[in-house]
Amino acid sequence: MLDPDDWQIIEFDEDERPMVQIIVDAEEEFDWAKPFSRASKSVSSIQQQGQAHYTFERYGVVPTYVVDYPVASQPEGYGLLKDMLVDGKCEIGAQLHPWVNPPHDEIICERNSYPGNLPHALEQEKLRRLSGAIEESFGVRPTIYKAGRYGVGPNTPEILAALGFEIDTSVVPARDLRRQNGPNFAHCTARPYWFGPGHRLLELPLTAGVIGEWAESRPGLYPIIASPFGEMMRLTAVLARLNLLDRITLTPEGISIDEAKRLTRALYADGHRVFSVSYHSPSLVPGFTPYVRNTGDFYRLLGWLEEYLAFFTGELGGRAMTPRGIREVALGLKQARE
Repeated sequence: MLDPDDWQIIEFDEDERPMVQIIVDAEEEFDWAKPFSRASKSVSSIQQQGQAHYTFERYGVVPTYVVDYPVASQPEGYGLLKDMLVDGKCEIGAQLHPWVNPPHDEIICERNSYPGNLPHALEQEKLRRLSGAIEESFGVRPTIYKAGRYGVGPNTPEILAALGFEIDTSVVPARDLRRQNGPNFAHCTARPYWFGPGHRLLELPLTAGVIGEWAESRPGLYPIIASPFGEMMRLTAVLARLNLLDRITLTPEGISIDEAKRLTRALYADGHRVFSVSYHSPSLVPGFTPYVRNTGDFYRLLGWLEEYLAFFTGELGGRAMTPRGIREVALGLKQARE
């Protein structure tokens, strides 16, 4: 999924109405500043997820909760989401956090927190057990996947295909995580594409990109200024303020609504028709993530979702879709062009 030679990028018609999906990383609460721990299993924040649905329902959004093992295996985690699923208010996918997902055969460390770094057999067995837990708790077999920490690896496509997955949402373009022992997405596109065995898997990347006056004329510059030296010199911040080069991810966590609109307008003008918004479930409780430390941050996050969806459906004339709905549109285009 990281090899451009294996991609079949989906080109949507220019008059295709833009589509937005909401992906929620439904996971346990843990201290992001501390080492990973198998003891971090609390999922109390899941009970607060309904607060965002007041906004979602106004705009016809059916979010996808990609749930990890602590959520899928504890009633406090899956109970509310199962009720929403039955009522047609959400879809359920899988998210693999290796350190809290059996079997616990690996050493807990930063490298092993990325599922794709695990041996093939262990990565597959963890995802198999997660899929089984989801099916037992929710009554559905997951076909949508997101690797915890965006940690896909060389074996991930084969594993996804073997376990019956159809859609991956792990890729975050314009990011290089190799310094943290993660994957390199610097060369990845934000456009959907087919990949994997027989090109039957659909990648729906998180919407992210580098925009600004220098984005097209100096395409190789951003990785240089985002290097450790460039970050030490605060080059990314300086060029972003000057609107020369700015890396933006479509999320209410740490990204302003103005930045989100600017990224969306730029990508839409460049022909993008699929947009993906993502955030973490613990962010709906103040104090559980670095992005929402107090009630003010919490209301700003909800306001971000409201304003973005109003902008997307209003100014762009867009529509909310689920990953499976986007896949159906993509399959229709594929069949029409074959």
